[in-house]
Amino acid sequence: MSGKRSGGFLVGMVLGAAAGAITGLLVAPRTGPETRRILRKSADALPDLAEDLSSTVQIQADRISEGAVKNWDSTLARLKDAINAGIEATRQAQQVPEDAAPEPSIEVSVSRSQHYAVEDEDE
Repeated sequence: MSGKRSGGFLVGMVLGAAAGAITGLLVAPRTGPETRRILRKSADALPDLAEDLSSTVQIQADRISEGAVKNWDSTLARLKDAINAGIEATRQAQQVPEDAAPEPSIEVSVSRSQHYAVEDEDE
């Protein structure tokens, strides 16, 4: 989020500086040759400004891309864990006979979960 803000700020700063320079040149009481000389200097500086802006945008894009890849990898790992847990739970459920009583550890876990859920609601 801060990367987007600083990139936008930089673009705004460059555009504002360019608009200010153009306005200043048009309004300033200079002779034609002097104004053209100043315009030529400004035009010569534009490639450097464009290169700086381009590299800044590239750096911001790389940061955003790296963040997206990290988030994707994390989400994918959690999804794989959840799928594997579901597969294992299904295998265990298929091994237990239908008429068998549930294991006490499962009942205790459910009861603890309900207890903690009630505590969280109270807070």
